[in-house]
Amino acid sequence: MTARKHHLRRTLAVLASAGIAGGALAACTPDEPPTDVPGTTPSVVTGNQAPPGEVDAADGIGQSPEEDATARIVDDQGEDVGEATFAPSGSSVKVTVRLSADSGIAAGFHGMHIHENGVCETGGDSAFSSAGGHLQVDGNTGHPASGDLVSLNVLEDGTAETVTTTDSVNLEQIVGKSIVIHEGADNFANIPTRYAPAPDEQTLSTGDAGSRVACGVIEAHE
Repeated sequence: MTARKHHLRRTLAVLASAGIAGGALAACTPDEPPTDVPGTTPSVVTGNQAPPGEVDAADGIGQSPEEDATARIVDDQGEDVGEATFAPSGSSVKVTVRLSADSGIAAGFHGMHIHENGVCETGGDSAFSSAGGHLQVDGNTGHPASGDLVSLNVLEDGTAETVTTTDSVNLEQIVGKSIVIHEGADNFANIPTRYAPAPDEQTLSTGDAGSRVACGVIEAHE
């Protein structure tokens, strides 16, 4: 390569660098007039933003599904003391029972069952006798009954919350029936064989849970 060509190439490189630097300085000069070329304005997000994992209810995603059936639970004076909800859970029914503070129901375990009639009358010889016996479906006559559930543990302040599942019934079979909470715990006729005689009919049918202290009619959720 001749000295003249080498000098020319160095000169061109220097000029190119100077042009780039000059353009950068021109872009940064405070005297540059504003451009009339329309740009893009970034979107502005306002309002309360949902935490990660939550979405708008309109999407129908990430929201808790509504219960398929509910029961308003009342005491023997007809006062509201809690609620029960019933929702499908695979091939089972998920049952959630809650009592509010000062429900008036004594602390401890209480028998809880789905009964055959959807009637919760407070009057009569005994409260809620109108609810009938424990629900039996599909020809079941054994024990535990189809409507038998786990016991409800009530705290000292009268509150309670129990979540359980049952595959002995489906939602269609319990809508129009009732859920009843009893005065005492249910032994589920679990009488050890060392005791004689065997459980009698009252123990088999009631679990010796005592009188009925609260009741709710199970209705389809609207």
